[in-house]
Amino acid sequence: MINWTPSDALDWNFGLAWTAFVLVVALHVWDEAAHDFLTLYNPNALALRRRYHVPVPVFTLRVWIGSLTAGITVLFLLSPFAFQGVHWLRVVALPLALIVGLFNAGMHIIGSLIYHQRVAGVLTSPLLLMAGSWLLWSSWEEVVIASWP
Repeated sequence: MINWTPSDALDWNFGLAWTAFVLVVALHVWDEAAHDFLTLYNPNALALRRRYHVPVPVFTLRVWIGSLTAGITVLFLLSPFAFQGVHWLRVVALPLALIVGLFNAGMHIIGSLIYHQRVAGVLTSPLLLMAGSWLLWSSWEEVVIASWP
């Protein structure tokens, strides 16, 4: 029989949330690639560059897939640290959950409403919202709440 301390349970929850998040991000990237995300993204990135002089990157499919695959691989390789409850990874998980999870999924949903059609990535956006919320909650629990006086 395993004796779980509250700390062990929080670490296990964070590890599961981290791993689920990485798997959902991988599924989301597949959804974007399968539905030709770059044909929508690149023209909008160029328009933002012209209008607001913001250095928004434009990608080829090879560079985009390669970069995201490398990033997802690194995140997946960090999973053992998540199950150990490493503090710095929880700190990294906060902006990751907010930007890659909640903001990204929200933008796909909003984009679908604006364009009156399903944009690439919107099918997995609800999963990304859930996984991002779980990761945010499991990170927030130790990083922010535990640090309060």
